[in-house]
Formats: sequence, C-alpha cells, structure tokens
Amino acid sequence: MSSITLHPTAEVRYVLRLADMALILAQRLSEWCGHAPVLEEDIALTNMSLDLLGQSRALLTHAGQLHAKAAGVAFNEDQLAFLREERDFLNPTLCELPNTSDDATHRRSRPGDFAFTVLRNLMVSTWLKLAWGRLTASCDPELAAIAAKALKEARYHQQHNGDWVVRLGDGTQESHVRMQRALDRLWPYVPELFEDDAVDEAAASHGWGPKASELKADWETEMTAVLQQATLCAPALGAFRSTGRTGVHSEHMGYLLAEMQSLPRAHPGAAW
Repeated sequence: MSSITLHPTAEVRYVLRLADMALILAQRLSEWCGHAPVLEEDIALTNMSLDLLGQSRALLTHAGQLHAKAAGVAFNEDQLAFLREERDFLNPTLCELPNTSDDATHRRSRPGDFAFTVLRNLMVSTWLKLAWGRLTASCDPELAAIAAKALKEARYHQQHNGDWVVRLGDGTQESHVRMQRALDRLWPYVPELFEDDAVDEAAASHGWGPKASELKADWETEMTAVLQQATLCAPALGAFRSTGRTGVHSEHMGYLLAEMQSLPRAHPGAAW
C-alpha cells in the first residue's frame, strides 16, 4: 500500500513528536514479550509497551484531526502509524535503537540486553513524566487530557525502571559492568532530547506545551540522583548529535518500520 503525504503544521509536528516517541519505544519493548529474564518483568515490559501504545494512539488521532483542520486532509491513527515514510517519523533516535548495548549482539540474538532496556526506559519515562506534567496546562484541551492520563503511567514507568537501574548498577560486578556499558551506549543520544527548534518555539509561544530545553534541568536532576544510587558515571559527551526529531534517523529505523508496517502495507484493509 502506498504511503500517505503529510503537510504538517508546527502544531501537528509537535504532537507527532510525542506520539512517535511513545510508538517507537512501544515497538521496541514489544520485542521482549515472552523473552524477559523473569515472568514478572515479561508482564511489566509488555504492560509498559501497551501504555505507550495507548498514549501514541490518542496522540496520533489528535494529530490527524489537527492535520485535517490545517490541510483539509484527515488521517486516522492507523494511517499515521503504518503508512508514513521513515522521514515523516519524528521520534528521538534514542527510542529506535535496538535493545542492546552492542550492535553485534543484536545481530546474533533478540530481544537484547535487559540493562540497556531498563535504562532507556528510565531516560524516556523521566522525560515524558516532565513533559506530561507541563502539558496538563496546555491550551489545547485534548492534549491536556491525554497528558493527565499519561502522567500517571509515566510515573510508574520511571519508578519501576529506576528501581532496576539501581539494583543492577549497585549489584554484582557483572551487573554493574553491563549497566555502565548501557549508559555509555545511550548517553550520546541524550542531547537530542533537549534541543529546541522552530516547532518548540511555536509550542511555547502558542501555549501548546513546553520547549524541549525547558525539561533539561529537572531531567538531569532526577537522572543524576538515580545514577548516583546506582554507582554509575555518565560519560563525557563528544561532538556527535542524533537527529531523529527532525526526521533524520539511524540505520535501525528502516528495519523497525519494515517489521511494524509489513502487514498493513502488504494487506490493505486487513482485519482480525
């Protein structure tokens, strides 16, 4: 099935960034279903994936409605999830990385590294918790309502994954090494989470929601507290900057979308 063509305003792009952040991380977490190290975590990771999927569904529906008002063309949640091209997705690169601290390991086995997964979940849930908290005061009533519900879920995600980061980081020598390796792999992608552009400026000036940079200080404070408990050290940042929020993704995104979109593209209108 052919892809859809979007003509997104700044407001649509702002909502899509939130939706895609949740959707793409949900897709990565779904890879753990049936493969987590213990049954309780298998259920927990699956439930977190479903929470993120629910957030994404609400946001994609809203983005489709906003697109209809601005461009006269309406898209539903399925079309926006399954029929957009890679460059139209606006999630941070952090969310699309395979569930592992080592690309070679990912090629040999799935779903990947549990330490990497819980640390990324902590990073993203902390960001989302702060964003949802600000978005409850959005001038867009639909966005504010979505944020109010999602805030409760993000708080649980942050607490659950934070507990695991501390348990593994301050655990055995092996678990500490694995958690530090995950931190070293993920940390270079953190700056993208807080880089502002014209979309962020428009969001702040119109009252839709916060700029990405407004979340940085609180995010660093909360993350630092957990990392200290976990006896982990964030590495120094280099010149590398990821660009997923602008639609320029890593090599992993195409493979993820090929799997996620294969059924609706191969069988348009398919129903269970």
